Amino acid sequence: MDRRLIKVSKFLTLVLRHQPGRIGLSLDQGGWAEVAELIECAQRTGMSLSEALITEVVQRNAKQRFTLSEDGLRIRANQGHSRPVDLGLDPIGPPEFLYHGTAMGSLRSIREHGLKRGRRQHVHLSPDEGMAVRVGQRHGPPVVLRIHSNAMYARGHAFFLSENGVWLTEEVPLGYIEFPQ
Repeated sequence: MDRRLIKVSKFLTLVLRHQPGRIGLSLDQGGWAEVAELIECAQRTGMSLSEALITEVVQRNAKQRFTLSEDGLRIRANQGHSRPVDLGLDPIGPPEFLYHGTAMGSLRSIREHGLKRGRRQHVHLSPDEGMAVRVGQRHGPPVVLRIHSNAMYARGHAFFLSENGVWLTEEVPLGYIEFPQ
């Protein structure tokens, strides 16, 4: 993705996941924003958007962070919200193992407290180690933790699968995390 698309993607991440009010945008309970309102609000802050540009970012984003409604009139982030949003996902049984990519500097806290959602609505888990490596390397050398997700599910922990293949849960208690040797 070129620089211009990356800039727009980061802008959309900010306003659709975390701070819609920063540009005067309103999201509904499901996290959806009207594309026309998004374009108008962005323009007032100096960010020039168009329907075509938004569609291009949605289609070309490797992580598939955003979804357009079938009619193309609304957009939302698929996960990663730091504000309450009902994504309308039904609980689903996960595979035996999921993975969490993190940075080496986060291990101490994880070893003490497990995986917490922090400011986000959910802990994000990857379906495979490769994706977890890509996630973890954003903040330095990556570390991949193996999560005994099916065992968690059997003990009553809810799991959800976002539209872009990221698994979501509220927390991962320490006893379900397998650390690398």
